[in-house]
Amino acid sequence: MDRSTTCCFTGHRPNRLPWGEREEDPRCLALKEQLRQAVEQAYCRGFRHFLCGMARGADLYFCEAVLALGQEKPDLTVEAAVPFTDQALRWPEADQARRAALLDRCHYETVVQHHYSPSCMARRNRYMVDRSALLLAVYDGMPKGGTAGTLAYARQQGLETLVLDLKGW
Repeated sequence: MDRSTTCCFTGHRPNRLPWGEREEDPRCLALKEQLRQAVEQAYCRGFRHFLCGMARGADLYFCEAVLALGQEKPDLTVEAAVPFTDQALRWPEADQARRAALLDRCHYETVVQHHYSPSCMARRNRYMVDRSALLLAVYDGMPKGGTAGTLAYARQQGLETLVLDLKGW
């Protein structure tokens, strides 16, 4: 894939989202619309390949938005960057089914490593950033965590970043 036309994503899991698991919450619906618009704008700017880490929460929202746009844009591709083989093994059944359905629709699936390790999520995040020119993020502004670390790494690598800010929600 061409790095100059690749966009990746980072964002929070439900425990860091103001609405938690309640996706019917108006704030969640508003965020999903912002994500849809950001993905469409990235496409209009020439981004054609989208990388998603497939975590619960904002990652799956992003994946859904990209796949929805892909139904209208046949030149768009989605790559699932899976941190380790059993990523979803301990998730609730509904989330496992949702993820599996999304994986079935992705054009590519890259498993970054086979087994869990304490650094596998960060390794997956570096994999995505190292192959992208744009990072979209759903971020609450807190200085710790995977989203903060991915944003910092992307900025160190000179990537353009677009942050959908959760502060004040």
